[in-house]
Formats: sequence, structure tokens, C-alpha cells
Amino acid sequence: MLSSQAYDIAIVGGGMVGLATAIGLAQANLNVVVIDAGHTDAVVGEPRLRVSAINKASQRLLENLGAWTYLDTSRATPYQKMAVWDKDGFGKIAFDANSISETSLGAIIENDAISFALAKRVAEFDNITHIENQRLERIAFGEREAWLTLANGDNVSAALVIAADGANSWVREQCKIPLTFWDYGHHAIVATIRTEMPHLATARQVFLQDGPLAFLPLYEDNLCSIVWSVPPERANELLAMDKVQFERNLTAAFDGRLGICQLESERQAFPLRMRYARHFARHRLVLAGDAAHTIHPLAGQGVNLGFLDAASIIEVISELQQAGKDIGDYAQLRALERWRKADAMEMIAAMEGFKRLFEGTNPLKKAIRDLGLNLVDNVAGLKTVFIQQAMGNKSALPKLCR
Repeated sequence: MLSSQAYDIAIVGGGMVGLATAIGLAQANLNVVVIDAGHTDAVVGEPRLRVSAINKASQRLLENLGAWTYLDTSRATPYQKMAVWDKDGFGKIAFDANSISETSLGAIIENDAISFALAKRVAEFDNITHIENQRLERIAFGEREAWLTLANGDNVSAALVIAADGANSWVREQCKIPLTFWDYGHHAIVATIRTEMPHLATARQVFLQDGPLAFLPLYEDNLCSIVWSVPPERANELLAMDKVQFERNLTAAFDGRLGICQLESERQAFPLRMRYARHFARHRLVLAGDAAHTIHPLAGQGVNLGFLDAASIIEVISELQQAGKDIGDYAQLRALERWRKADAMEMIAAMEGFKRLFEGTNPLKKAIRDLGLNLVDNVAGLKTVFIQQAMGNKSALPKLCR
């Protein structure tokens, strides 16, 4: 029984961000409990539908946490190139890792494969208690600690709670932290596709009139994961189509760039919403990952932003601990909150700007975006800046991401 056990940190949520944060804090000699509503298993067989484009900053974090070595490399796909184009215009841009003497721009990896690698690393720490298949029933905050009651009746206390329990965060809701949010008016259709031609380790994205379509290369030469953002009514049409109809529509939308497309999995759709918590921290509480913010999957940056949260939290909390300060005192957490809010707002604004620029058929807007894409594609210095951004290399990165 874990009844009334005390920890330095209680992390609610055992996904990628929660587990990464736990490892970093344990490396700093903090005593951590992870309360996980689910269970993490090895990824075998057919590709999972949810994948992420892990940039170089996130890869460095996973390496520094000692989790990258546990990743099943047979399921990770480093991509060397990116190609972006406007379907109904002349704008296009192509990035190549070789142009900046890099071997890759990032890697496409199934979310569950990343979680499993992190869970294997977590198991090596004596100062991490990983409680799986348990939900929280109650949470309360006092002046000096927080108290958490699990569904099985066990109680846990901690100096700081980190809510990494996803976009529909139970902790955020219990703490009545308001959200700023808007509906993007799109649903994302995800599926695994087999293409006639090999993907050549290239991530591709085409901007259509009603939203972007991305083909992300998977671990077989002719296998891709797609993320197709369309209005809800179009999503319903695409989901209702039989396999052959859907394949024809997809091949046409993608300009036949990889030949005939064949559906290899079920199709799933989920609504796209921007969420931004009004508070990223309170007394004895920090929000991380999707619990704090969700963004449009336009550039596959959601999990990378979450990993930046993890690295920043690890850095700040470790420094507070070493300085002998109260790690849960809101006065000590305000600088962390400002840092994370600024990063999230920058990303949200960039994604919203891209989305608005590339939607619709306004001739002036089309001319601006086509000229902009071609300008970046043809000006070497400008292109290098965009490549570095895509790789997650920017100023003021947390130490573990450098």
C-alpha cells in the first residue's frame, strides 16, 4: 500500500511529457511519483496511428535523459528532407539536412514507442514510483504540500504537483483553471498509407484550399502516416467513403507525388482546437504539455512544445532544489510560468498565422504565400533560419535540449 506516502513531486499523467519530466527530476535526486491512468506496452506489429515529428531539440532531451537508447530504432524514421507546396499555386519550398551538414532534420516516431522507451528508462530509477492503471479521485492543496487520493483509496502527498494529464486535464479542471480556446474548424484524419513510390525519407506537406495534408515517412520505404486537416463535413465525407474512393481522393489531393495511395489501416478523425490555460502554474502546481496548451498539428510541433515544457520544468525545479528553496511556492514558479507561456504563445501565433495564410482562395493571399515560399526557398540565409527553426534549434533552449 502507498497510503499517505510523501514525495517531492507528484506527476499526474504517464504519457511522453510526464515520463520525461519524471526522469529529469529523478536525475536531480528528487523523489517522484507518476500517477498513470493507463499502461505502457511495447509497440509491435502494424504502425500506431498517432505519430510525432521529433525535432533535434527533443531528440537531445531524450538522449540526455537516457531514454533514446531504449527506443526501438526499427520503428523510428529519421527524415533528411522536407517538401512543402501550395496545390493551387506556384509556391514551394524544400529543406535538406545536407545543406547544413546534418544527417537528418528529425525523426518520425510513433507516440507509443516513445512512451515505452521512457517507461523503460523510468524503471531504472529507485526514486521514481510509477503507479499504472490508477486514476485520481481527489486533489487538495495546502500551504506546504498537496494531497492526492487515488481511485484505490491510497493517498500521496507532494511539495509540487505537475499536471501532464493531457488536453482534457482532470487536474486543470479540478483546479478550475480557465482556458482560452478556439475551434480551428477542422478535423484531422489520421491513417497509415502504402504508397506506390518510396518516400525517400522525406516529410511532405501540401496546402489545399480546405486545409493541409501531410505525408510523414514511416519505417518501411513505402509506408507513410497521413494527417489530413479538413472541415468537419468534409471529414465525415472522407470517413464514409469506401476504401477505393478514399484512396482515389487522397491520391488526387496529394498530386500523385508518391503514386497510387493504398489504405493500410483504419481511419480516425479528431477535432482540432487551440487551448491555452490562463495559468500555467499556481501554488504547488505546474501544468505541462497538452494540459497547458494544444496547437494545430500543421507542423507536428505539439509534442516538441511539450518536451520543451518538460526540459524547462526539470531545469527550474532542479535549480530551486539545489538552492534550498521551496519548489512548490508560486513566487518561485512565476519565472517558469512566464517562460513556458512565452514559448507556447509564440508557437500558437505562428501556427495560426500559417493556417490563415494558407486557407481559402483569395488571390492576393495566394500571391503573398507563393511569393513567400519561393523567397525562402531561394534565399540561402533565410532558408537556413527556417531549417534551424524546423529542427527546434533556437535561442534560450532549456539546457537538456541543447
